[in-house]
Amino acid sequence: MIAAAFLILLGIYLACGLVFAVPFALVGVRRIDPHAAQGSWGFRLLIIPGTMAFWPLLLLRWTKGIHEPPEEDNAHRRAAAARHASPVTPHSS
Repeated sequence: MIAAAFLILLGIYLACGLVFAVPFALVGVRRIDPHAAQGSWGFRLLIIPGTMAFWPLLLLRWTKGIHEPPEEDNAHRRAAAARHASPVTPHSS
């Protein structure tokens, strides 16, 4: 019973994703990622399964008008940014 309800909800989620994925692959992807604007039809077909899975996130980015992909933020990037921001002092012997 629980498994059947889960599968029905998953089917509804993926159906909504498919309804979203077609116009997103045709129009929306070029609006949120400038590198994808030159994508071929093969590229657009390949992104449909991922778009179906992540459609709420992509819908949010599309409606907010975000035009650049998010930049990764982790400890390594923060440490590298801190190294480049601080002046380099030569070591004296």
